[in-house]
Amino acid sequence: MKRIFPLLLIFLFFPLFAQISPQTQIANKAFVPAEIKTFMRYYPDIAYTTTYDLELNDWKIDMTADLYFERTQKPKGKKSASFYWAGGRLLPKEELANKEIYWVLQYEYENKLRDPKTYTPEEIEKIKQFGSKESRQNTQGTPMFFFDWLYSAQSQKIIEDHIIKTTFLGKSTRIHERIYDHVKNVEKRILARKSSPEISAFLANLKSCDAYHWREIVQTSRKSFHSYGIAIDILPKRLNRKAIYWSWEKDKLGDKWMLVPLEKRWMPPAEVRKIFEEEGFIWGGYWVIFDNMHFEYHPELIKMSN
Repeated sequence: MKRIFPLLLIFLFFPLFAQISPQTQIANKAFVPAEIKTFMRYYPDIAYTTTYDLELNDWKIDMTADLYFERTQKPKGKKSASFYWAGGRLLPKEELANKEIYWVLQYEYENKLRDPKTYTPEEIEKIKQFGSKESRQNTQGTPMFFFDWLYSAQSQKIIEDHIIKTTFLGKSTRIHERIYDHVKNVEKRILARKSSPEISAFLANLKSCDAYHWREIVQTSRKSFHSYGIAIDILPKRLNRKAIYWSWEKDKLGDKWMLVPLEKRWMPPAEVRKIFEEEGFIWGGYWVIFDNMHFEYHPELIKMSN
């Protein structure tokens, strides 16, 4: 009887397995890894189907989204793409062999300021190497394939059909259509607090709020998130001799740039930073390669760290 029972199960379920490719099985949603479901939750307008590729031993995610994001004046259409999870990198099939050179897309966003006085000599050396021209040129960094698809950033010509002219805190800027509501929510909430002396001074000292700019990251061949219209630089009129960007300090201080004390760095008010974060933006001031004027839309990082 013990031998007959397994054979009976195979007989009953053989018609089901016969309909499924030997390389790919349709995944039961209950068994899709939590990190995949979590990541996609932060882009709720995307329809996705998850399957497990037995041949490549990885999860494949087929995605479909509107070609234009809530832009009814534009022709309606859909765009689709397939990515492999690749340990959280979302890579096309042809890049799976190179997955180790890419960072994962979802990591713990550290929204705490680290006092440079606490850096150890070993940490200082690592930061110095990480910020070197050679290191920045020879690393792939963030895999941009998912973002290229999501924001239609295959070329400057294509993405600029998705870039909106608007104002932010009274300054002209251009942003991607997908983040328009989030930018406006940030603006509304900051202006609602303009009676605060700190925020009032911040607004009075505001020079520009530049977002979309098709360009590469300094000393790399990778597109900046400004090229997607989802990063915004808030530049003050006066820095009062304070540091704001690591590369500018490196030009002045050489290899000691990472040791600039926190009190000698310009920063948006803590309340402004919090408002941005609550709308899905990370702040570049928390990076060891600090960029204190810089905010970047990444809801998958903000929510993961909460």
